[in-house]
Amino acid sequence: MFSFKLLKKDPNTRARLGLLKTFHNVVETPVFMPVGTLATVKTMSPEELKGIGAQIILSNTYHLYLRPGEELIAKAGGLHKFMNWDRAILTDSGGFQVFSLGPLRTISEEGVTFKSHIDGSTHFMSPEKAVKIQEALGSDIAMVFDECAPYPSEYSYAKEAMKRTYRWAKRCKEVHRREDQVLFGIVQGSIYPDLRVESAKYLTELDFPGYAVGGLSVGEPKPLMYEMLEVLEPHLPQDKPRYLMGVGSPDALIEGVIRGIDMFDCVLPTRIARNGTVFTRYGKLVVRNAAYKEDFRPIEEDCQCYTCRNYSRAYIRHLLHNDEVLGIRLTTIHNLHFLINLMKEIRKAIKEERLLVFAREFLQNYEQGKE
Repeated sequence: MFSFKLLKKDPNTRARLGLLKTFHNVVETPVFMPVGTLATVKTMSPEELKGIGAQIILSNTYHLYLRPGEELIAKAGGLHKFMNWDRAILTDSGGFQVFSLGPLRTISEEGVTFKSHIDGSTHFMSPEKAVKIQEALGSDIAMVFDECAPYPSEYSYAKEAMKRTYRWAKRCKEVHRREDQVLFGIVQGSIYPDLRVESAKYLTELDFPGYAVGGLSVGEPKPLMYEMLEVLEPHLPQDKPRYLMGVGSPDALIEGVIRGIDMFDCVLPTRIARNGTVFTRYGKLVVRNAAYKEDFRPIEEDCQCYTCRNYSRAYIRHLLHNDEVLGIRLTTIHNLHFLINLMKEIRKAIKEERLLVFAREFLQNYEQGKE
């Protein structure tokens, strides 16, 4: 039901072209996964997601556990039926959300006791419970429960969190039973190269079907994140998918692919869309700004998304300033289309062995910030 086929390796970088087979569909990699935290990608219908080429989406174990509860979703026939999405779904374990609660949680070897951000009620999440919830949700890919060390972290804390993540990963694997779902391990170790390598060594011995890189894009400078990816790449199996968690800016997607990453997810494109900010090939554009009040061009001239084919910057700005929902729907459609199309162009460049040329031209335009 699950497999990963490596189709091609770029001769000039560590980039890879692959096919990820899940229970619901085959996903072309490298791939960006839109985030549907509460069983919905904000403002988008499943049909619209398919229209922009989304192959796989991510949902959040922590949030779905709190609302509406995994039991209700299981009664509905699982997450796919509940939200009317017939393509692949990856669920994170909730580890990042639990640990981001800070003073609202207490860590022990057994798991984490935390207070809900919704009503303050007390809950306990163990590795076993995280797996049980994800099995009830019925995602195609589930994640082990991990401890995500914040940035910055002392070496001693990062080391203990990395070792606990390994022990928890073993417990997750021991209880995982659902045959139409696979479980990925998560490499931790903060910004310490030796801890990253040690974590990868521990986890690959457990022989997971895929491996995520967690604990990056949590506030560290991007060059430091890229350094950790370069350190890790030789220590991750070549024949299994690699997933960089929580990364979704255009520049980081390209840099991640160059360093051997196959899968990405991030709330960035939908979050900034709700603030009136959109991606273009010449950097971000804040379409709600006064400069676009009488700008009747599309967000991007050559973009083929529904938004750019039908609406102007001036109209979208008008909607945003009047708090009309259509405004943030249009910016969201554009941003997700932009990233999904970027990944499509990256795959084509890998296939044609011109990724470095593509990356150089794209990043030069993106970073100069001028149309």
